[in-house]
Amino acid sequence: MNLIFAAGAQLQSLLMFQNGAAADTLNGMMAAEEEGISLLTLLIQGGYIMIPIGVLSIIAIYVIAERWQFLKNSSMDADPFLRSVEDMLRAGETRSALNHCEQVNKPLGRILKQGIKRLGRPISDIEEGIKNAGKKEIFMLEKRMDWLATIAGVAPLIGFLGTVTGMIQAFMQIQSLQGNVNPSVLAGGIWEALITTAAGLAVGIFAYFFYNYLLSRINRMVFELEMATTEFIELLQKPASKKEPAIR
Repeated sequence: MNLIFAAGAQLQSLLMFQNGAAADTLNGMMAAEEEGISLLTLLIQGGYIMIPIGVLSIIAIYVIAERWQFLKNSSMDADPFLRSVEDMLRAGETRSALNHCEQVNKPLGRILKQGIKRLGRPISDIEEGIKNAGKKEIFMLEKRMDWLATIAGVAPLIGFLGTVTGMIQAFMQIQSLQGNVNPSVLAGGIWEALITTAAGLAVGIFAYFFYNYLLSRINRMVFELEMATTEFIELLQKPASKKEPAIR
């Protein structure tokens, strides 16, 4: 009986200890949540260096959204378009082919339009017109991509600059207090300085990822334009094709 009572007392003590530990843990979690720092407050702690990083992030988002929409509007299936233009030219409907290119209003349509305008001239003149139009379209496709590349490289550097200046201020504080500094105060100054590095790296990684993604789409679209224009020039050089006089 004594053994049973002793075991029961130990079990009751163990349950009381576990309940107390659980209560302490729950209270600690609730206190941590109450003292938790929001994301906005965390970013503000980074200081004035966070302003240029925030501006760069807004510019990056704008460029990504604008280029994404532009590439989406510029993409098209080249084969059906070339077939329709070929059928019109073989039927002698040069004006219809020109109007079709204007209605499409895509990079390929604008390039072929310059070639159709020069029908009846030497093939070298047609190639030159297509080449110049292609350069203009490629420039428009790559527009503002240098902004994104610059942001990907500059944002982390600005973040590092904020960390360095923050560390300088922290050590100046240590010197002014002659080393009598509470470690918690020093740690707080250091993690506040590191916020700028984290923010700069986040913006830089974000911009670099989308820069490479958008650049791959641009390169693929440029390749498709080159293949389509080459096929168009070969179409004009076919013996069975009819070359209409230049449109005036």
